[in-house]
Amino acid sequence: MPIRAGRAAAAAAAAAARLTEPAAVPLGAPPQSLAAGALGIALVHIERARGGDEAAWRSAHAWLQAAARDGVDATDRARLFHGAPALAAVLVCADDESGRYATARSTMTHHVRAVAHRRLDAAFARMDRGALPVFGEYDLLSGLTGIGAVLLRTDPASSALERVLSYLVRLTEPVRVDGCPLPGWWVGHAPHQGDRTGFAGGHANLGMAHGITGPLALLSLALQQGAIVTGQVGAIVRICAWLDSWQQDAPAGAWWPRWITRDEHRARRCTQPGPLRPSWCYGTPAIARAQQLAALATGDLVRQRRAEQVLADCLNDPAQLGQIIDPGLCHGWAGVFQTVWRTARDSHTPVLADCLPRLAEHLITCGASRRGEEAGFLDGDAGLALALRTAARPEPPASDWDACLLIR
Repeated sequence: MPIRAGRAAAAAAAAAARLTEPAAVPLGAPPQSLAAGALGIALVHIERARGGDEAAWRSAHAWLQAAARDGVDATDRARLFHGAPALAAVLVCADDESGRYATARSTMTHHVRAVAHRRLDAAFARMDRGALPVFGEYDLLSGLTGIGAVLLRTDPASSALERVLSYLVRLTEPVRVDGCPLPGWWVGHAPHQGDRTGFAGGHANLGMAHGITGPLALLSLALQQGAIVTGQVGAIVRICAWLDSWQQDAPAGAWWPRWITRDEHRARRCTQPGPLRPSWCYGTPAIARAQQLAALATGDLVRQRRAEQVLADCLNDPAQLGQIIDPGLCHGWAGVFQTVWRTARDSHTPVLADCLPRLAEHLITCGASRRGEEAGFLDGDAGLALALRTAARPEPPASDWDACLLIR
């Protein structure tokens, strides 16, 4: 059964229509937030404009102006989903032959380089002290992986990206804490603020948003695109081997836990009883895509086939899909659909493409229940509209907006 493109297009148009005028859309985040602010909504109209709807440039520009009206944060708080790197990530999506944002892009590139170098100086100093990292240092949402994702698109030949990749290579090297060998991305805190029980020794995170899957995807995409540093392939191999060691086998298919605690690491045994909700931020879809990207970058056909089969098994398991109740990108149907769509395009078999019509129906149905409760990119109408537009069209997104998710 093919994707019902007309139905998806109508749903995408309805979601985009709720996001036309900045004055009419309440935001739950600062305007320069890509996750939930004006920047994420600008992406909807940029994608429409890049796809041939010239009138959409007016809305795109209005949202970009709203995002930058109070200035742009280029301090050390800036990251992929906030401030100068976020604006840079959105402006590169708007890049076309008109050069309409060339000056703004150049300014943001300068800011992103400066932020990257300052944050890298702090990260390398932390490594030299032998201290453990925090999410905000290395991860995709707040850390150097996210900044590296921006640099890979906007400034791929820069020393800033070279240093980010070298930092990630070093991050994969094991460390010793209290005599215990741990992976270099082990953090000393809990996955969520306020968690205490079971995380006294910190944890290693496997997710795309906060875990090692993000660095794996960035290292692999950079390798494919010719941005290479010493030790990069070895780092990819180390991460994949570590993920292999925590892969859990089950009758419905293999899966990975969200994180590993110190007790689990010591016992070499996962206590999570089974796969939880599949999503972009955590779970099989993004982990499988990152491993497929690693396999494509290194020519590992066995790993590629295994990653694609694990994802197909997940998508054919009603118990896993039944846990998805949200239409959004971060942990809902939009993120699953977009991740699978990108993975299917690189797959050596049609098995994943065959799943897309069913996923599109789930996305449309679940999205229809949303009535403007949230407008943003990761959890709201903006991300929903973008994924629905992907479902409605045979070609890839014209703006490559999903590059910020590190799935392409």
